[in-house]
Amino acid sequence: MSGLIRVLLADDQALVRSGFRMLIESADDLEVVGEAADGAAAVKAVLANPVDVVLMDIRMPVMDGVEATRRIVAAGAGAKVLVLTTFDLDEYVFAALKAGASGFLLKDARPADLLNAIRTVAAGDAVMAPSATRRLLDHVVPTLAAGAAFQERLSVLTEREREVLVAIATGATNAEIASSLYMAEGTVKTHIGRLLAKLQCRDRVGLVLLAFEAGLVRR
Repeated sequence: MSGLIRVLLADDQALVRSGFRMLIESADDLEVVGEAADGAAAVKAVLANPVDVVLMDIRMPVMDGVEATRRIVAAGAGAKVLVLTTFDLDEYVFAALKAGASGFLLKDARPADLLNAIRTVAAGDAVMAPSATRRLLDHVVPTLAAGAAFQERLSVLTEREREVLVAIATGATNAEIASSLYMAEGTVKTHIGRLLAKLQCRDRVGLVLLAFEAGLVRR
């Protein structure tokens, strides 16, 4: 990606947006290109101007962050959505991830973590805190009924692909997967590409969600 990473702030609290703006604009490689006080305004802003990453609050008036995420992804605008939430056990976060968000972060995350998360999703990767993801999915996903259905989808995978999928779900990076499974990082990327195709997932977030829903990863 060339130039600055363009960020849109979507939060109904002006003070929160102001704080995020100050933080983001303190980084040389990031810029805030707009603000929105509700989900509908966020969708409109993304469709009107080039945006790389949307920092999306979940609970907003007019249109919440889940529906806004769904519409942004469906529009094919290319903007990645990073969901911000106050609570890690938030069923709306799960819904936003299912709608196509590239990850989520708690609002009390360290400033450096937020900036790195923006860069990560802008580069096309996912931001998933494994511990929070486990608690979230244990809280909102009915594992027994869902697990059986998802196991059928996983039957098309090789044993090696299953190993890579589990590693992804635990939050491992490509380099960490390569090290633990004794393979080249390029081979890891090949396996991930096959996983996305076979399981019909749009990105790494989808793989993480499916692995948890199928019961491959537990607390």
